[in-house]
Amino acid sequence: MIILKHVRKQYSSGHDALRNINISIAQGEMVFLTGKSGAGKSTLLKLMALLERPTAGKILFDGQNLADIQPGKIPYFRRRIGFIFQSPMLLYDRTIFENVALPLTIAGYQEGEIIKRVQASLDMVGLLKKAKQPPQNLSSGEQQRVGIARAIVTRPEVILADEPTGNLDPELSKEIMQLFDRLHQVGITIAIATHDLSLINTMPHRKIELNQGTLSYDTAKENQHA
Repeated sequence: MIILKHVRKQYSSGHDALRNINISIAQGEMVFLTGKSGAGKSTLLKLMALLERPTAGKILFDGQNLADIQPGKIPYFRRRIGFIFQSPMLLYDRTIFENVALPLTIAGYQEGEIIKRVQASLDMVGLLKKAKQPPQNLSSGEQQRVGIARAIVTRPEVILADEPTGNLDPELSKEIMQLFDRLHQVGITIAIATHDLSLINTMPHRKIELNQGTLSYDTAKENQHA
């Protein structure tokens, strides 16, 4: 599904955010990216989503080399991906329904299809009854779930989440991770960057650790040697 071959990312400052990264994520797999702040987790997700380009190496998405995607085609490629940030970045002058509908509105979907998809997404995250409320009426955990609903409303093949529980308390963090688990069970490929080891160690999914831009640990490789 997603293959990174000898990927390097160097910024204009000369800093190498990633060096010689080789990772293969299978279709339908759920993966945690761990490591200290500055290890390169966010950069890795941005490269997968074509928010940034690698300095060297190759990234394949479902067999397609991302380097071959022209700038004008990037928005169409991104519709295949749901990206979730640490802060859900909701629009407070719109209802929860309108926030979730935004990607579909931009993409030009018909109203009937928008209503059907938004209701399904809000139902998935348990917020259908609050669709008409403004985001400021919700708790931080509920707001993050709205961000997840917005990410899945386009029915993406892949979800990339950058520290989605970073601003939440342990109980809310557990709820959000359980939600990702349910999305994984319906076949979505998921990669989550997180430093919350106590939480993800209770979950059976693959863990990849980055250390100062290099790959230091991958439970998939450990299991192959076991």
